[in-house]
Amino acid sequence: MQYLVEQGSSHREVLEKVKARYGDAAQVLSHRTVRSGGFMGLFAREGVEITFYLKDDSVREGEKKKADIEEEKRRLLERVSQEQAIQQVLSEVRSIKDSLVESASRAAPAESEHPTLAAVDALLTDNDFSSWYRAELLGRARSEFSLDALDDYEAVEEAILEWVGDTVRLPIPPRAVKPRVLVLVGPTGVGKTTTIAKLAALHNLGIGGLPAQDVRMITIDNYRIGAKQQIETYGSIMRVPVSSVETASDLRQTIAMYRDTDLILVDTIGKSPRDAVRLAEMQQILDACGPSAEVYLAVAATTKTQDMLDIFRQFEPFRYRGIVVTKMDETGRVGNVLSALAETDKAVAWVTDGQKVPQDISPAHPLRFLMNLEGFRPNRPKLEERYGPVARGT
Repeated sequence: MQYLVEQGSSHREVLEKVKARYGDAAQVLSHRTVRSGGFMGLFAREGVEITFYLKDDSVREGEKKKADIEEEKRRLLERVSQEQAIQQVLSEVRSIKDSLVESASRAAPAESEHPTLAAVDALLTDNDFSSWYRAELLGRARSEFSLDALDDYEAVEEAILEWVGDTVRLPIPPRAVKPRVLVLVGPTGVGKTTTIAKLAALHNLGIGGLPAQDVRMITIDNYRIGAKQQIETYGSIMRVPVSSVETASDLRQTIAMYRDTDLILVDTIGKSPRDAVRLAEMQQILDACGPSAEVYLAVAATTKTQDMLDIFRQFEPFRYRGIVVTKMDETGRVGNVLSALAETDKAVAWVTDGQKVPQDISPAHPLRFLMNLEGFRPNRPKLEERYGPVARGT
C-alpha cells in the first residue's frame, strides 16, 4: 500500500489534485493546516496538507490503464508511420507520372504545333493549370476536332471551357439529421474561423433563400493567439452561442447538450499537413462528432498545385466530403485549384472571396472558376444554360 502527501491552498484544491491524478484509487487518511513560502518565517501562507493512500487493486488498474494508453500511442504512431510511407510512395508515383506527361508532350511536337492548340496551351499555362491537366484537355481537343475544325479558335476555346467546367464536381447533398454537425479542417492561415462565421451567419439569418436556423459554434482552437476571442466576437455580433472544448469528451458532451439545435459548426486547430502526429491527435478528438458529421477541408486558392495535392492527401484520414476554396479574391489564376480537384476527383462545396461576414461566401459553381480564368472569353449566357446561374447562400 502506498502512502502519499499532497498540498495546496485549500482543502478543495488538494482534493481536486488528488482526484485528477489518482482518481478513485486515492483514499484520504487525514488532513492538517500547514504554512509554506515566505522569507525567514515572514509572509508565510496557510495551506492544507492531505495524507492519503492508494488501494492496491486501483493501483494495478491504474497501471493497466497507463499501459493501455501507451499501447494506443504506439498504435497511433505506427499508423502515422504507415500513412507517411504510403504518402511518400504516392508522391514518387506522381513525380514519375508528371515526367511521363512532359516527355509525351515533347515527343509529339507535330500535334502540339497547331496554332490553336499552342495558343490554348499558353493560356492554360498562364492560368497555372498543371501539366497533367493541360495534357488531358489538349489530348481531348486533338481527338474531337479535325485539323480543319482546329482552325476555328473560338469553337475550340468554347469547348475547352466547357470541359474545364465539367470537371468541377459538387458534393452530394447530405442526409438530413438533427443536429447537423459541420466540421472545418485545414492548414493554418486559410481562413477557417472566418469561414465558420460566414456559414453561421448564412444559416442563422436565413440568407440566400435559406430558412433561419438555430445555430451553435464550437471551437477546439485554444492555442492560436486570439483564436477563441475571434470566434467569440463573431458569435456575439450574430448572437450565436460559442463553446470552447479541448478534449474528445468535452466535444461529445457539448454536442449532446446542443442536440436540439439545427446546426453545429466546429472550428478546428490549423495544422501543418506535414505534422502527421498532430493531425492524428486532432482526428481522434473529432471522432467525438459522430459518424454523421460532415467534414470539409479548407484550402487557399493561392496554394500551389503540388502543395494542394499534398494537403488533400494528408487530410484524407478525416474523410472530408468536399473542399472549401478560400481567398479567391487574392489570386487571378485558379488553374491550380481546378487541376488539383480534377486530378483527385474531389468535390468543392463553397468558395470565399473576402473577409466580410456573411457576404463573401457562396456555394461552389463552375462559373465561379470559369469567370476567373485570365485570357479566356467565356460566353456566360451559354455557360449558365449549361450549369445554371450562380446563386449566393448555401
